[in-house]
Order: sequence, then structure tokens, then C-alpha cells
Amino acid sequence: MIDGIIPPIITPFDQKGHPDMKALEHNLDCWNQTDLNGYLVLGSNGEFVYLTKEEKTNVVKKVLQEASEDKRIIAGTGLESTELTLDLTKRMANIGVDAALVLPPYYYGDFMTANVLKNHYEYIADNADIPILIYNMPKFTGITIPENLVGTLSEHENIIGMKDSSGDFSLLGKYISNSSEDFEVMVGTANVILGGLVLGASGGILALANLAPEECCRLYQEFKKGNIEKAAEIQLRMIPLNKAITTDYGIKGLKEAMGYRGYKGGECKTPLKNFKLTEEMKKDLKNTIEKALKEK
Repeated sequence: MIDGIIPPIITPFDQKGHPDMKALEHNLDCWNQTDLNGYLVLGSNGEFVYLTKEEKTNVVKKVLQEASEDKRIIAGTGLESTELTLDLTKRMANIGVDAALVLPPYYYGDFMTANVLKNHYEYIADNADIPILIYNMPKFTGITIPENLVGTLSEHENIIGMKDSSGDFSLLGKYISNSSEDFEVMVGTANVILGGLVLGASGGILALANLAPEECCRLYQEFKKGNIEKAAEIQLRMIPLNKAITTDYGIKGLKEAMGYRGYKGGECKTPLKNFKLTEEMKKDLKNTIEKALKEK
């Protein structure tokens, strides 16, 4: 079962652009002390598109080595061809991950019809050695996975859930209502996590949980206890901070913010490394963090 709060963890890089394993170990040591339910490695916030196959494998191995036993490990394995995706999924299964999150192929997006995507996901699920989750991320792919297709794929015994990062509350509701009862829909943005939980989502895979895992987990726990008013208070405080580390300043901002919170964000890979935060941006980020994490 995939539920609770899971961060799509960042990949810290050193000045030469290599994954900084010491920084990653430090972050995992901190995250292991929280109520996070697991870690998503090689997601969008992990800059997976910049990593070689060897780097991907080494980063995942490090996470498996350092993660506490109660954390579930999911790896992003979506690539542009069905064969390459299956190959990476099998590689991740062989080193011990629990499930694979599969982004749809998008380079030839005009031809990624519902039937093409159906065949893609079913072939991978039929041949993979670990469970598969669908990843809906239209901001980066330009593809919105149709709700009817999700409903069909949810019947496959090895497709156990999805991450929806559309931020579209109506679409999220359609995914939940159209899918099978044991199919886990995870919210992919902190802005709508509480609403998603109310609709029946099983949890959230949230960038914000990289730097504010305690608050994200508290929101989830208050909801589960029926304390909707308290959960709503946390949700409202988190919206401006989530906007800052996703929409406004992106991964560079997320890594900067993590540094303010005692984590090691490290560098980004080039070309993203060359996006510079101004002093005004950094000041705004600090103020947003202080306001968001000051409990009312």
C-alpha cells in the first residue's frame, strides 16, 4: 500500500555536478527521524532527467542503504521508450526498490493516444518485477492522462496507484472516482493535499515534504484523526511556501530553502545550476519559510 506522506527527494550535487552522497546521507538521517512513509527517488525534484543510468543506480542504492526499515522506496523509471523504461524498472527492482513511478513518454506527445499509453503501461506492468504507479505531470510532459484510461489501468493487478501532479482538483476527483477500490491515488502537490484526502486520496508525494516533513505529516495525521480544522490551518500556512519552492523559485529555491532548515540542498546540475537566486529572492524565501512554519 502506498499512502501517507512521501517526499520526492532532491539529489544534492557537488560543484562538479556529481551526486553528493554525503549530503544525501545527511538528509536521509534527518528524514528518517520523521513520520514520512517513504521516499521517491529519481522524481522531478531529484533532477532525474540529468542523471546517467549509473548515477541513477548509485543514488537509489544509497537511499536503500540509508533509509530506515519502515520507509517504502519508490524509484522514477519513466523514459521515452517502452523498452528503456522496462529495462530501468527491472534494474531498480533488482537493487531492491518497492515500486516504480512511471512518467508517460512525451517527446512525440501528439501521438501518445490513450491506446498507445494503455499499451505502454500494460506492457511494463506485465513484465516488471515490482508494482507500477502512473505519474501524471502535465506541466512537464504536456500530457494529461485521461481519467478513463486511469480507470482501465487501475484494474491491472500490477498497477497499484498513481501520483497526480496536475494541481487540478476536479481531475484529481475524477481519478479517484474512476479507479478501482484498491488503487491508491497520491496527491502530487501540497496546495491541494487536504482537499485530495477529503476526496479519498491515500496520501501525498509532496516536494514540500523535503524541507517541512513534520508539518506535512502533521496535516495528514490531523486529517486521519478527524481534526479537519487543524489540518486546514496547516494547509493554509503551507500554500505560500509550497508556491515559493515550486512555482516561483523551483528546485533551486527548494534546495536553498532546505539549507535554511538544516538540510543539505547542494547544487543543481547544469544548466539548471546557472539559474541564480537574487538576494531579494533569498530574503523573500526566508520570510516565507518563517511565516509558514510559525504555528498559529
